[in-house]
Amino acid sequence: MPGVAYAVVRSEPPQVFLATDVDVLHRVLAAELVARTPANALADSDMKFVRAALLDERWGDAVLGWIDLMGIEVDVYTHLHVYTADDLPADLIGAQIQFAPLFRES
Repeated sequence: MPGVAYAVVRSEPPQVFLATDVDVLHRVLAAELVARTPANALADSDMKFVRAALLDERWGDAVLGWIDLMGIEVDVYTHLHVYTADDLPADLIGAQIQFAPLFRES
């Protein structure tokens, strides 16, 4: 069953990052969100921790540290099913819907 992992960064404007799994998502957030933060946005001591986490490839630690320091919420969803034509075959969906709860007598 194909799926994706995604994160919603509650910044202004909000940002959404999509990846094939949570491990890739951590790397995406580290590269596209954390590492792109201007150096002057963090105090030197805080920046050292985040930089060290990135250099040590501790992606989750870098992202969590960034969230704490920046005060920006990030919602991470580790697996969302991706529906395909095989999940909802066009020639059967109409018949299948008739057996859904909406069509059951109360």
